Amino acid sequence: MAEHVNRYGQPVGEVLPIWSVRAFPGRITLTGCFCRLEPLSVARHADALYAAYADAPDGRDWIYMFVGPFRDKDEYRAYLTAVEQRQDTQSYVVIDTRTDNAVGTFSLMRVDVNHGVIEVGSVAFSSALKRTPLATEAHFLLMGYVFEQLRYRRYEWKCDSLNAPSRRAALRLGFTFEGVFRQAVIYKGRTRDTAWFSLLDTEWPQRKLYFLDWLAQDNFDAEGKQIQSLAAIRQSRLKEGS
Repeated sequence: MAEHVNRYGQPVGEVLPIWSVRAFPGRITLTGCFCRLEPLSVARHADALYAAYADAPDGRDWIYMFVGPFRDKDEYRAYLTAVEQRQDTQSYVVIDTRTDNAVGTFSLMRVDVNHGVIEVGSVAFSSALKRTPLATEAHFLLMGYVFEQLRYRRYEWKCDSLNAPSRRAALRLGFTFEGVFRQAVIYKGRTRDTAWFSLLDTEWPQRKLYFLDWLAQDNFDAEGKQIQSLAAIRQSRLKEGS
């Protein structure tokens, strides 16, 4: 953070004279090339989501989640109903635009409208969504909404410090690792140290360029496989000074 000096010679943070309280995330739809984000609706999405998660061979995808795996569709529907009714969280469903199927969910949570801080969490991507262009674009669409429409200043990602795939995903997407909060949470009968990551509004314009390069049509071959990785694009642009 840039330091400024007040009239007493003390270092202080940048003054924000025109700051205003931000809006709470809305029930909006965001559309990209590979996917569409829709506000969670149990009536529209529960069955398709349960089917997408049921394709997994076991319950390992839920190990680092606060919920799941679910014994049956009724149990999952009850959980999803509670999520939809929450007033402090806005959840979105990722729709594959090729099939129009719901393939995953994530949420904007721990919303601090006074300070412009928000967290993306409860990321539950099915096997049909993981490691696909849809997954990256879904995050890109949500980031753009947070920074460009809602105009938040800080976008957070938190996970169990032992959740290596989540930590790799945060870094790949351009978040900065900030440290570990020790013994921060107890869940599923286990203790959790929480790894913190963040992305700032001042960093977003540069990160956006990386995403646009990666998502460009000419970055995928005839089989839909990436030609350049997001990390490679980031390194290339950094060398170019952009």
